[in-house]
Parts: sequence; structure tokens; C-alpha cells
Amino acid sequence: MTGTTLFAIIIILIVLNFTKDKVIGFLNAKHFNDPIPKVLEDVYDKEAYETSQTYKRENYRFSSFYGVFMFVITILFFVLDGVALLDHLSLRIVSNSMLQAIVFFGIIGLVSTTLQIPFDYYHTFVIEEKYGFNKSTKTLFFIDKIKGILMTVILGGALLFLISWLYSKMQDDFWWYAWLVFSVFTVFITMFYSSIIVPIFNKQTPIEEGSLKDKLEKYAKAQGFKLDHIYVIDGSKRSTKANAYFTGLGPKKRIVLYDTLVQDLTEDEIIAVFAHEVGHYKKRHTVFNIFASLSLTGLTLFVFGKLLGNPLLAEAFHVTHSSFHLGLLAFGVLYSPISEVTGLIMNILSRKFEYQADDFAKQTFEQQYLVSALKKLSKNSLSNLTPHAWNVNLNYAHPTLLQRVLRLKK
Repeated sequence: MTGTTLFAIIIILIVLNFTKDKVIGFLNAKHFNDPIPKVLEDVYDKEAYETSQTYKRENYRFSSFYGVFMFVITILFFVLDGVALLDHLSLRIVSNSMLQAIVFFGIIGLVSTTLQIPFDYYHTFVIEEKYGFNKSTKTLFFIDKIKGILMTVILGGALLFLISWLYSKMQDDFWWYAWLVFSVFTVFITMFYSSIIVPIFNKQTPIEEGSLKDKLEKYAKAQGFKLDHIYVIDGSKRSTKANAYFTGLGPKKRIVLYDTLVQDLTEDEIIAVFAHEVGHYKKRHTVFNIFASLSLTGLTLFVFGKLLGNPLLAEAFHVTHSSFHLGLLAFGVLYSPISEVTGLIMNILSRKFEYQADDFAKQTFEQQYLVSALKKLSKNSLSNLTPHAWNVNLNYAHPTLLQRVLRLKK
């Protein structure tokens, strides 16, 4: 294989990935006007369903335009020797190879974020605002962006520096040490995400004393689920959309409920959602997901280690010598077919886990409350009730509302 062939493969993979996304999006959009399934007819009335269809179409047009824009920018970056220019620029700024990788990807990240901000702004303050979802202010929007950039610089920069340093020292054994670093980082973030990362963006407060807390604690005790932390997060300061999630391990585990979820659902419906989250813990989904994630990370790093240092990279990108950051950039594209397969498998498992958590909630609480909760949450977020099967199989980590309701009612 020559460098020219490798470069052609990279471009072809980018084009194929873009085409796949556009085809799936087009097929999915053709189902926007499908009639509501009979079992879900109580989710929307006629006017609300028409609003949801309009919302879906606007989001589809917006995401299609954004996708084409970023695709063109990406292709131009590669075809017009942007990689070589950026490599030369980063080398002029710093001579250290590890710092050069940080500068290289830092510039890519800065340009990408700068291009993305206008689109995020339009989506938040035009589309989401139009349909009553947005509660964020312009000040909060930009503060969130700055915080996100700083976190990426600090955490991402530190990880990138450490991994590139390991490669410079370990060479062939690099992937093994890098995997250990990612493993420690993943477990740490899993345990402390809600207590360290979330407070940077949101305020979490222990659930108030009262009927709801008493019922949640009673249910948890009945299931043998030791839980000292039930928190409510102020999601309403950004959006009216609701959510709930389970996070942490061991003594650091906690259930987090969005304040919008507490406002929108009845106490019994909230307990049903809580039961679903407890089901994830009881079925050890969190532990499995960590194990699967670390296994995939190990595979990824092993393949990545084989690509690094290949002289074809320098020839493909028209630079004088291969480097860690060029290998990482090329790998991000070349690994995409494998990533698609592993992503498909993980989505299948994730949907299976959601069914198991639903079953647990059904067996330990009354299923009609989970059904009504899911319907309310879908209605309040104008969710798509009729997605195309290919879109579900490839992109959905959760089953559709129809699939979940039919299973719960079985």
C-alpha cells in the first residue's frame, strides 16, 4: 500500500460514513407523518401531534444542513493539505512532540467549537425556544460553552499528554499502559461524575422531606437497595425536558431526578421511573457497561498501537515524518468501520438492558405508572413515535416508546 492509497481510503471512509448518516436520516424523516400506533393514541391529541411533526421536520432540516456543512469543512481540511499545514504550525509553536500533539488537537478543537457555536445557538434560541423547551439565557449559554472548553482543555489535554508520553517511553507496550490509564480514569469518573463534574454546570440538592421522599425510601428498602443519596437537579434552568439517571458505584451511587421530572409526573409515576433506575443497579448494568467499555478501549488502543509510527502516514498527509498526533487523527477515521460494529452491538445490549430495567420496575411496582410516565415524558419532549427501524437499530440506545409500552403491557 502507498501513502496515496491510504489517503484515498481515509477520504472514502469519511464519505461513506456521511452517506450512511444521510440515508438513515432520510428514511427516518419519511416516517414523520405516519399515523400514531393505536396503543400510543393517548400520547398526543391531533394538534399536539401536528406540532411534534413540525418540530421533527425542523430538527431534521437543521441537522441535515449542519451535517453537510461539517462534512464539507472536513473534506476540505484533508484535501487541501490542512493536516500538513496544521502539523507545520504546531511544530513552529512547540518543538516537544507531546506538547505538539496538544497544540495540534487544540487548534482542531478550537476551530470545531467556534464553527459549532452558531449552530448550537440557533438550535437553542430559535428551534427549542419556538417550541417552548428552552429555559437557558444567552449568558448561561456562553458560560456553559466556556466551562465545557476549559474542561476539555484540562481533562482532555492531560489525558492526551499522558498517553503521548507513554507512547514515547513504551513504544510497543504503549497500548497496555494507556489502557490502564483509561481504566483508572473511567472508574474514577463513574464514581465521582455526579459529585465533581455535574456541580460545575448544575446544582444538585437532596430531595425534600415529604411524601415523595418517604415513598422512594420505602420502595428502596423493600428492594434491598441501600441508597443514602437521592438528588434533584435543576435541569429546568436550561430546558423543560425531563430525565432521571443512576450513577456511581458502591457507597458513591446515587439516583438523580430532574426537577422537571418531579414537576411533570405524579408521585407514583416518579417511583416507577425510580424503580427502573434501581433495576439497572440490581441487574448490574453499570458494572457490565464499565467492563464492556474498558474491553473496547483495550481493543481500540491495541489496534491504535499497531498504526502508530507507520511511515505511510507521513506520505499520506504530505509531511516529513509520522507522529503520534497524525496517527491518532488517521486512526479516528480508519477505525470507524470497527467502531460502527461495536457501537451497533453496544446499542443492542443497551436496549436489552432497558427492557430488563422496565421488567424489574413492572415486577416490583405497578406497570401502568411506568407506562404513563414514559408517555408523559415522550409527549413533553415531542418525541418521535414512529422512527424508522434502521435508525432505531443503528442509533437508539433505548427501545422506542412503542416497543417499551407493548412489552410492559404484555
